[in-house]
Amino acid sequence: MDCLWLTLAYVDPPTNGQLIYSKGLMDSVARAGVRLTSWAMRPSRNPPADLRDVPMQPGTRLQRVLSADPVVGGHGRSIAAARAIGQTLAARRFDAVVFDSISAGWALSLVEHHRRTASSPPRLVYLAHNHEITVARRIVQTASGPMRLVRALEALKVIRLERRLIAAADLLTSNTPEDCQAFAAEPMAPPVAFLPPGYDGPRVHARRIDADTPRRVVIVGSFDWQPKRTSLESFLQAGALMLARAGIGLQVVGAAEESYLAGMRQRFPTVEFTGPVDDVRPYMAQARLALVPDQLGGFKLKGLDYVFARLPILAMRIALPGMPLQDGLSFGLFDSHVAMAEGIVAVIDDFATLNARHERAYAACDREFDWDRIGRSLVQHMREAEPRRSLRGPVPIVEGVRKEPSLSSRAERGI
Repeated sequence: MDCLWLTLAYVDPPTNGQLIYSKGLMDSVARAGVRLTSWAMRPSRNPPADLRDVPMQPGTRLQRVLSADPVVGGHGRSIAAARAIGQTLAARRFDAVVFDSISAGWALSLVEHHRRTASSPPRLVYLAHNHEITVARRIVQTASGPMRLVRALEALKVIRLERRLIAAADLLTSNTPEDCQAFAAEPMAPPVAFLPPGYDGPRVHARRIDADTPRRVVIVGSFDWQPKRTSLESFLQAGALMLARAGIGLQVVGAAEESYLAGMRQRFPTVEFTGPVDDVRPYMAQARLALVPDQLGGFKLKGLDYVFARLPILAMRIALPGMPLQDGLSFGLFDSHVAMAEGIVAVIDDFATLNARHERAYAACDREFDWDRIGRSLVQHMREAEPRRSLRGPVPIVEGVRKEPSLSSRAERGI
């Protein structure tokens, strides 16, 4: 199989969840025997030989506002990039063109034109990293004042572009069961395959949390995306002082703009913000709990980092879909940030519970996230995908290699 793969960037080692997912899929598909020609929208670090970067042209703020495409779907747009991708499509026959997240969505018209004119048109595959329509709507709900109007306009653009990708795709993949159902409920959806991430990072094979472990909790991640910042700030507003008064340390470990980190240190002086670090493992090893305060769904790769570091997890109820964990047994789920902070205080010194939870979580995830198996599954789905000649009838959800009728209603289709 010969595949053209349009991605945001290939960064080795990857620095956030989106890049981890993209790199893992690209590498595993290549190991499965697919010949990849890859275009990255941002400069890549340590790229494979077949990956090329397209020139970026972000434009002014006014140009971005006036553009028909959302900011998230316009990375890399330029005349030079469009020409280069068009020439690549014309140079040889591809079996499939992969849109790796909505970030490459600006190139959809190029690919659609090629498919209309090619004697043997390639399949179109949309690898969704989130159900972006849901994300966009929730971002609007968290905004206020003039910013709410700006985000509402951006949400309309996201909804329009993602629905164009859905309608054009012969195969759609998503990394959580919940998002699979949301996509299957969209108008003109193709078959939807569940495609979780893999994990090939370090594993701690044994760990005992006891009184010698610092009385500390940790939040690991990158904080350059506004929804992540909103969730973090909401949790700190609710819980930072409560934890400090209980004598519990809190570290926020990960990259963000230095100006943002400086402002956060001033707002929350009891919290340690490390900024970017070379290795997060020492920080996880010196904590009793890991937190996932995110208020949006979508698979969180840091959840796997926590599990395989044997660090018990407390999370918002919506925050960790797609992981085979059980509330109260292998992790703890909460409906509010205040409840999460209270949960930390309640369990921080309960060593039996902490150790039992990380043992159960590790066992549940041990064999579930193999990149090679996931890559082979994606290749099989791509080989089986049929160019859609009719959009009538029910849309199947595909899990593994099994097809079953859609579990979702199509009643709510409006913006």
